[in-house]
This record gives sequence, structure tokens and C-alpha cells, in this order.
Amino acid sequence: MEGDTGLVEKILKLSPMMSQYQDIKLKPQINLRLWSTKAPSEDFDLHAFNAGEHTKACEGQANAEKICYVLYPGDESVEGKILRLKQQYTLCSASLQDIIARFERRSGGHANWKDFPQKVAVQMNDTHPTLCIPELMRILIDLKGMSWKEAWDITQRTMAYTNHTVLPEALEKWSLELMQKLLPRHVEIIEMVDEQLICSIISERGTSDPDLLEKKLNAMRILENFDLPASVADIFVKPKADTAVDLSEELEVPDEAAAADAEDELEETDTQKKEEVDQEPVPKPPKMVRMANLCVAGGHAVNGVAEIHSEIVKDEVFSDFYKLWPEKFQNKTNGVTPRRWIRFCNPHLSNIITKWIGTENWVQDTEKLAELREFADNEDLQAEWTAAKRSNKIKLVSFLKEKTGYSVCPDAMFDIQVKRIHEYKRQLLNILGVVYRYKKMKEISAVERKAKFVPRVCVFGGKAFATYVQAKRIVKFITDVGAKINHDSDIGDLLKVVFVPDYNVSVAELLIPASELSQHISTAGMEASGTSNMKFAMNGCILIGTLDGANVEIREEVGEDNFFLFGAKAPEIAGLRQERAEGKFVPDARFEEVKEFVRSGVFGPYNYDALMGSLEGNEGYGRADYFLVGKDFPSYIECQEKVDDAYRDQKRWTRMSILNTAGSYKFSSDRTIHEYAREIWNIEPLELP
Repeated sequence: MEGDTGLVEKILKLSPMMSQYQDIKLKPQINLRLWSTKAPSEDFDLHAFNAGEHTKACEGQANAEKICYVLYPGDESVEGKILRLKQQYTLCSASLQDIIARFERRSGGHANWKDFPQKVAVQMNDTHPTLCIPELMRILIDLKGMSWKEAWDITQRTMAYTNHTVLPEALEKWSLELMQKLLPRHVEIIEMVDEQLICSIISERGTSDPDLLEKKLNAMRILENFDLPASVADIFVKPKADTAVDLSEELEVPDEAAAADAEDELEETDTQKKEEVDQEPVPKPPKMVRMANLCVAGGHAVNGVAEIHSEIVKDEVFSDFYKLWPEKFQNKTNGVTPRRWIRFCNPHLSNIITKWIGTENWVQDTEKLAELREFADNEDLQAEWTAAKRSNKIKLVSFLKEKTGYSVCPDAMFDIQVKRIHEYKRQLLNILGVVYRYKKMKEISAVERKAKFVPRVCVFGGKAFATYVQAKRIVKFITDVGAKINHDSDIGDLLKVVFVPDYNVSVAELLIPASELSQHISTAGMEASGTSNMKFAMNGCILIGTLDGANVEIREEVGEDNFFLFGAKAPEIAGLRQERAEGKFVPDARFEEVKEFVRSGVFGPYNYDALMGSLEGNEGYGRADYFLVGKDFPSYIECQEKVDDAYRDQKRWTRMSILNTAGSYKFSSDRTIHEYAREIWNIEPLELP
């Protein structure tokens, strides 16, 4: 599949598996295509097979089918990168071919391509489907015979881009060399789009300041580390310096001292030239294709997924593009479906909501959840609400015993953090807080412990990418801490730590209804939105978190008194990192204490120097506490003390829980989808009979 003709020329059979998704009380609404790849039968080499070369005979089939074996393989190797690119192209090409075939079929004998953007909307979720842009251009130009201008107009009006992350490593870049090998025609199209983008930037900014213009072009271009195209290169040619020399100076005869100086300078210059020849040439940076920039240029809309995230997208991630095309940028705060995340996974609570609101229509119209606010202080509702939560906790106790072997008490507070393991999500901050709590428990008597600390079950879950070493260390640390604490008879049921293996949706459907406190504690400004925070709030769980992602809007809706807030704010982060680099940060004594405790070996023989070292120093890769765990640690443990105080007052806690469910109405995916439909896809709801 890597031949000179490119991946496009290789014929694969793309087999769709179609599932229909049905909403409550409605007809089937959505078809989900799941693509698989197979080689055509003629790719089987019968001659090789009969000659005993069975593996060689099946190479074509194996190469085709492995595209769908494992989604997103590790990409440290060239082979991994090739497979990833094949996966992305397969998704884009198969889907677009299917879309176009249906458009042509429904158009009858003659397809009016000007209507295509009115009938089709392609929403690129992050940069993985970016190849939809050059692929649609290829189909329209090469197969449908359109001009570049016609094809580009259709493509731009069809495509839209949702950014899901501000992490630089997640804004994909592909090696030009690799892309040329697999997709040479697409590279040609991307080069033309890049040149068109350059012309747009020059037209908008003008050429009065060539240095600034060149800087902006380097930042905004789709092609990174490329020379400017010949059509615009002349703009940046600097005029030659005036080399005219005064004739009298030229004819002056140097004295002996001047001649000696000149001779010394000549020898020095020769030495420098020799040294320069001896030095190895500095390698040129690799030529890359910036997929996020292609998304912005190739679509008519760009959106973030929470209000704070969309502002960061405009002000930081794509600030130059926002100045060029402000009309493209929007916000679409994420949402989750209440059908699954309350009604299906928490039937006991659902029945209570229906009873007190007086209708089941809240399942489709989540704004009705807000009506719970008027009953938040009702003792009967509070009693039913508490009973539902305890019932879900008992189910989770059985599950944890079965999956981990640990027994936990349902009367303890269930404190849960489940999400992808990543340094910016700061599971490390959570577990260091647990370690600090454990250390303080061990320093006082049993009677004092019971008086000072609320019993807690701290549950972690999530997956770390296979090659993300630091994330794997964090998982190891959590399990080591759990093994120590859970077997400490002095502590008993006052504190348990459980890491749930193989976290998935089915596990989430047990954890979320049983949760009482959920941690959403990312470094401010680094979480695009998050959706688990919405699921927890819908189920009456109270959040502890930073002002990041959708936390900001959740806190506004549920009420500031019903959200435990701590930590630095997004506008402060850059300054705090700069202070760290300048050596001005002074860590809190409690933070130093907990690191020393970890290094003491109390949690086993594993060497945690690399993990603790990442929180130390002022600069360097894997150092300097980039995610500000140390900065936020004092604020975090003080906020956890407020959590304990609130939990002791169960009437207050239950009221907070009810108000979290009532305030979660905004975070339904129905609202999100209506906003996409109305403001990006330009479609209206269909009235069903």
C-alpha cells in the first residue's frame, strides 16, 4: 500500500457495518457506519500459495485487514505512523465516498453539486479526520471534473472543525515525506491550499512590514519548514546593502602596521573558515503538514467545546486565524445524553425525579430538571434522594470486591476520579492529597482520627496510552498507595484507595450513580471541556475542581456554594510558569513533607525519584512541575477540609446534591446538537408525525 502511486490507487473493499440508534419514543434517527477493510480476491497470490509461500500469498489481505485491527497504534515507529495515517485516510475516504454515492442516488439522474453543502455537513472532530478536506477536493476535481474554484467553494461550505484540545502535541502534524509516499495527490492539493492561504494572509495584512508578515506566515501556514512559493517570495527579498566605496579610500596605500593587521585578519578568517568546514552541518528541520491549520483554512466554522476553551482557542491556539476570520469562530459547550447517564444507569434516581417533577418529559426536555430546586430543602425528597444514593453505593461495593478484592464500607464518602490518565488531569495531585491525608492520620491517635477525618473511599479509574511512561508511573503509584493503606489495620475503613481496572462505559454506569464527590482538577486552561463532570453532576454528585473546561459553566448553573473550587486560574498559569523558570517559586512545607514521605519507601521498593523529580527544579524536560501540582497543592488540601466539613452535615450535603442535578439541565447533548444544527450545519428540526 506504500507504492509510488500512493494509497489512493490501491483498491480496497470497504465494508460498512450499520447500526441504528433509536431515541426514546421516537423512530430510528441515526445510522452509525463502522468500516472494515479487506483486499479484493485477486490480491490473493495463488501461485505463491501453491509454491508453499503461504505467508507471501496472503500479504495483500493481511496488509488490508490490519488497518482495522487496533485503532491508533503506538506511533514511535515509522510503521506505527504509517498505520495511523492509513486508518485516518480510510475513515475519510470511505465515509466521503458513501456520502457522495447517497447524494447522487437521491439526486436522480443529475446531481446539482451547488446543493451539496445544503444537503451534507461534515463535522471534523479534532484533527484525525482532516484528510476529508483534500479527499473531497480530489473527488470533486479528479473524478467529477470541477474547477479548483468550484471544488474549494463546495469543500469550505461543507466542512467544519471542532477543536477538542489545547495541548500542542494533540494538534497533529504529519511528516511530508510520509504523506507524499502514501498520498501524493493529497499533498499536491494541500500545497495549493497552503499557497491560497498565504495569498489571503498577505492580502489581509499588507506588505508594509515584511518581517512581521513573514513571522505570521510561518505561524499560520499549513506547511511547516517550507520555502515560500515563488509567487510571493519576491516580497521578502531584502535589498542589497550599498557597496559603493570612496575612491580616495580605495587608493590609499596602507602603512606597514596596517598591512600587518590585514595579514593577521586574513589568517584569522582562514582559520574560521577551516573550523566552519570541519563542523558538521546543522540538519534542516523536517517538513511537516499542520493538520489543525488545514482544518481552520478548509472549513467554514471552528468551535471550542466550552466557553473558556473557546476563548483560549481564539486568544491563544488560533489567535492569528481569529484575527483573519473572526466570523468562523464559535463556542459549542459539550453535553451528554440524560437518557443513558440518568435514566438508564440510575433508574432509582430517575423515578424520584419523575415523581417530584410530575412528568417523565425531563428525559427529552432537561430544563424541567431545574424544577427540583424548589424541593431542595424538602425532608421527604432528601430522604428518598439519600436512599437512592446508598442503594447505588451498595451495588458499587459488590462490584469493587469482585474486581479488585478490596472490601469498602458503604457508609464512607465515595470520592471518585475516573478519566484518561494524563499529567494535566492531575491524578498525581489527587493521590498526593490521599498520601498527605494518610500521613496525618498515622500521626494521631485512633480517637483523634475518627473525630478529625470523614471516612473516604477514593476510587481511581482510566487508561494511560501504552507509551506514556509518566502516566504508567502514576497508575503504579496509585496501586502501591492502595496496597499499603488498604492493609493498614490502624486506618481500617477511615480510608481506602481503589484503582478500578479496565475502565469503560459499563464500569462508569456503576461508578457515577454511586459517587458523592468527583474530582475534576486539571491545570486551569488545559482541559477543553470534559464530559464526565456533567455526568457526575447529573447524578447528584458534588464536584471539586479548578476553573477549567466545563467546570466554569457547571459551577455557574449549580451555584458557587455547591461546587468546591480551588487552584490557580487560567490567566495566571503562564506567569506562574515563568516565575518557576526564574527560580521564584517557594513550595509549601506540606508539599515538601508529602514528597519526602513518598521517597521514604513507605509504599514499597519502587523508586519514585523520577515521578517526584518531575515536580522539582526550575526548568528542563520532565522537570519544573509544568502542570503546577506543587503550586495548587496547599489550596487543594485546604479545599478537601471544606469537603469533610460539608459531608458531616448530611442535610446540607443532600441539598447540594439535589441542586447539582437541578443545575445540570444545560449539559444535555440535546442542547448541544440543536446549537450545532442551527449555527453550523444550518438545518431545522424535522416534525415527526
